[in-house]
Amino acid sequence: MSYRHEWPGIEAAQPGQARVRVAMISVSDKTGMADFAQGLVDLGVEIISTGGTARELAAANVPARSIEEFTGFPEMMDGRVKTLHPRLYAGLLARRDVESHLVSAAEHAIQQVDLVCVNLYPFEETIAKPGVSDVEAIENIDIGGPTMVRAAAKNHDYAAVVVDPGDYERVLAELREGEGLLSLPTRRQLAGKAFALTARYDAAIADWFAKQLEGETESAGAQDAAARAPAPMPQGRALSYRKALDLRYGENPHQRGAYYYEVGAEDHLLAGVTQLHGKELSFNNLLDLSAARELAFDFDGPACTIVKHNNPCGCALGENATVAYKRAFACDPLSAFGGVIAVNRRVDRACAAAISEQFVEVLLAPGFDEDALALLREKKNVRLLELTQAPRASRELEAKPVLGGVLLQDRDAVDEQRSDMQVISARAPSEQEWEDMLFAWRICMRVRSNAIVIARDGASVGIGAGQMSRVDAVKIAVAKAQEFQPELLAGSALASDAYFPFADGPEVALEAGVAAIVQPGGSMRDQLTIDAVDAAGATMAATGVRHFKH
Repeated sequence: MSYRHEWPGIEAAQPGQARVRVAMISVSDKTGMADFAQGLVDLGVEIISTGGTARELAAANVPARSIEEFTGFPEMMDGRVKTLHPRLYAGLLARRDVESHLVSAAEHAIQQVDLVCVNLYPFEETIAKPGVSDVEAIENIDIGGPTMVRAAAKNHDYAAVVVDPGDYERVLAELREGEGLLSLPTRRQLAGKAFALTARYDAAIADWFAKQLEGETESAGAQDAAARAPAPMPQGRALSYRKALDLRYGENPHQRGAYYYEVGAEDHLLAGVTQLHGKELSFNNLLDLSAARELAFDFDGPACTIVKHNNPCGCALGENATVAYKRAFACDPLSAFGGVIAVNRRVDRACAAAISEQFVEVLLAPGFDEDALALLREKKNVRLLELTQAPRASRELEAKPVLGGVLLQDRDAVDEQRSDMQVISARAPSEQEWEDMLFAWRICMRVRSNAIVIARDGASVGIGAGQMSRVDAVKIAVAKAQEFQPELLAGSALASDAYFPFADGPEVALEAGVAAIVQPGGSMRDQLTIDAVDAAGATMAATGVRHFKH
């Protein structure tokens, strides 16, 4: 049925009863747009359009009226000004059940606009490109698009808004069924999606500006020694997230769950990740995957990390992925059962055969040989993930939720080098002890506090995590080592994520055979710890930096 309205003006209607007679279409993402517009035309809807959208509609033989003809005002300033006109916004914002609005519309020859189909300039995609200039980023800040979207969403009782190509078919179907009408529930759902889009879009822009200003502050500080104090945290921070994955449930079956990534983030957990096999990822899989991926890809040489309940239960280097896995697994084979594994090298059949001997929840690698995949796929439940792009170091702030709010902080990173550390014992470390201390120190940051890592020859030997007292964390790390690899304790190195408040922790480790300790230092009782290390003939270095992970 055709129901095209030929005369300019606004037709009186109650909420939800305004038929779609005129539609404004102006999109950057043109996926399905021409078919959607043709579907509207087939229903008798008049199309108004702008710039590139109008050209694409013309190429598809879809009739459309130009925005210049509709407003009586030309596009100008390289397209910066084209839809910002009261004739358009009066047609979008008029309440059809308010007589004074209808009178004003008649006095000024305002034509109603019943539907807006708009998606925005690709700002997020633009700033994600390497080396993008400030000028290009700013030119991709949409002004007219968000304004149209917000106007139509605000007045959704009368003006529908469509921002997602995924909604085109269902909107057309309802318009056909309702002879030009969209129900109020549909209008409100579309309006909610529209406001979510503009909120996310504005958050991405605000975040980009915050990063530019922060970069300028850091640059100025580098040039002026007097200005090198850390810049204050921003007074306000716009955080916006886009859903990437629905999950069956959260940490527990009675909790809802989904994975969202932060808009504008330089990298995120599933960026570049392709699932090649297995069940869908769970909430807890993703938590452990984040920890495993960060640690494994923190090393240049072949490395493997096994994570259980968000703590590494094994991490090791090796001449290849197979050796790295076997050495990581040896640290705590009991805890590794059902763990999440990340390796930073391609998985061949030998590595796959070793991993297949155990129950594994998730395996992440930069690639898999075909025969390795065939072997691993024999286990139907293991989730095989291929990381097709190298993760990038992130400068993002990280958020930790608290009751009714969020804590923000800079992301932690182990930047300390050997040259930054101070030997505080009588004996200096040997070259091998330095290597073991630095390896253990890097792992320690990824372990929940209180955190203790014992390592030797590029492999973890014992890990104590998440204890309320530091000496208990030492006891657990020592006990793990004594249970699974007692032969590696003698001459091993120990890292502590924060200083030892008493000498009791180091004494437990030294008695078990630990020969080198690295810790931040700074306790008022440091001398007691130093005395214990010296008495045992061991060595100790202070980093001056702690790495709590709560």
